[in-house]
Amino acid sequence: MKKYIFVTGGVCSGLGKGVAAASLGSLLERSGLHVRLVKIDPYINVDAGTMSPYQHGEVYVTDDGAETDLDLGNYARYTSAPLGKENSITTGQIYQEVIQREREGRYLGRTVQVIPHITDEIKRRICLVGEAADVDVTIIEIGGTVGDIESVPFLEAARQFIHDTGKKGVMFVHVTLVPGVAGGELKTKPTQHSVKELREIGIQPDVLLCRAARPLNIDERKKIALFTNVEEEAVISAYDVPTTIYEIPLLFHDQRLDEIAVERLNLQVGPADLSVWRRVVGTIKSATRTVRIALVGKYIELGDSYKSVTEALSHGGIANGVRVEIVRIDSERVENVARIEELFEGIDGVLIPGGFGARGVKGMILAARYARVNKIPCFGICLGLQVMVIEFARSILKLEDANSTEFAPGCASPVVSLLEEQIDVKNYGGTMRLGKSDAVLGADTKIREAYATETINERHRHRYEVSNRFRERLAEKGMIIAGTTMDRELVESVQWSDHPWGIGVQFHPEFKSKPFDPHPLFTSFVNASLVHAG
Repeated sequence: MKKYIFVTGGVCSGLGKGVAAASLGSLLERSGLHVRLVKIDPYINVDAGTMSPYQHGEVYVTDDGAETDLDLGNYARYTSAPLGKENSITTGQIYQEVIQREREGRYLGRTVQVIPHITDEIKRRICLVGEAADVDVTIIEIGGTVGDIESVPFLEAARQFIHDTGKKGVMFVHVTLVPGVAGGELKTKPTQHSVKELREIGIQPDVLLCRAARPLNIDERKKIALFTNVEEEAVISAYDVPTTIYEIPLLFHDQRLDEIAVERLNLQVGPADLSVWRRVVGTIKSATRTVRIALVGKYIELGDSYKSVTEALSHGGIANGVRVEIVRIDSERVENVARIEELFEGIDGVLIPGGFGARGVKGMILAARYARVNKIPCFGICLGLQVMVIEFARSILKLEDANSTEFAPGCASPVVSLLEEQIDVKNYGGTMRLGKSDAVLGADTKIREAYATETINERHRHRYEVSNRFRERLAEKGMIIAGTTMDRELVESVQWSDHPWGIGVQFHPEFKSKPFDPHPLFTSFVNASLVHAG
């Protein structure tokens, strides 16, 4: 029988439900089980693709082109479970499907209601993810906070799993906050009220993950257990780890979270092999050197806007046995600073990430120029590649008005533009290149050296391409076309010649990096930055 674990949140958002769900998934995988993970987002958007990074952090893209919540990135980094469109569920998707069926007359004239029609569709989608014969456990993270009106249908659907699968088929993990007050005392009352709200819905949590600044002591755990009707051993202290979030699977394992889940769901497993996590954490803790990487972006104010990029940089540090210190630089600040060298003092590498819109692009161009001229390792991703091309065209080809038609539709030198067949398309979603595709890498290029293979497969999320009208002129002046699509029609990577490490890629390699399997481009970039640091 299939098993289901629901992860809910209480008191406030931002407690780390995604990392908790991913960590539990990793522990079960390391015990020999096959898991799948699902993120439920209660917003009415059909997906995360149209939302600003300031609203919801980065948009994580799957192989099949789904634009999803950033927590799928957590799932990908902690586990080997496959991820696709079906792993991301939103209120918008659910209601869109139910309304479409009603319009088609598929409910045979019945009144369409939240119960059972909406909840049935939620359950159908959850079960769809784990229906493969080899799947043992499906972990479902319900976004938002218990008490939010938006989450009610999803919590009701979760409650119904108790009746659909029996008590041995479903488990509830509740992530809650235990805040500290003056003097360091931890207050359990918010957790008590959060569990009370959950129980009023009909869900009794089996496990509490109590987020706090420090470990809970025995008396605090006993008190929480008493007032929430949760067994004392199932009150897990999810305190702030001192070094890296990759300690969390080990933290949970030390408190028997995986054993509790296995016993609760009556699963047959062997002991968890956590040697890979111990190796990752040990490498991070033993690192003695630090590499300083400038992240020059448009959405710097919200840390989660570049979540996968910053995590992939840390993975590159793990591969090289060094710590990566990320210096966040707002690209608009670069535009207005009097002396740009002051911003980049002590910087060993520059990374220019993706983004949309003209705001801040001038600062990115200035950052690319500074890195190129001063021989600082530079990594351009998506928009970052386009910025490198624009800067090169202006500085080396002397095309002063070189630009992207995204930012300057009427410019005379559109070195980045839509493809001709896209220009008259009004539905921008239809012009987006999304999901995985193959590319071929040029011989004797740094990117080929990093991958150690000729063909690669990476994920895209962009609309504009390097214009083939200027491709020959760019190459003649020293910009190496280092990678193309398999038909050689579109540029996938560029490289600065006569430079220690200046690579731009049109795809998003950060989405495929894991702490125990760092992406080769981030490994190579951090290594080049380490060499530059001397």
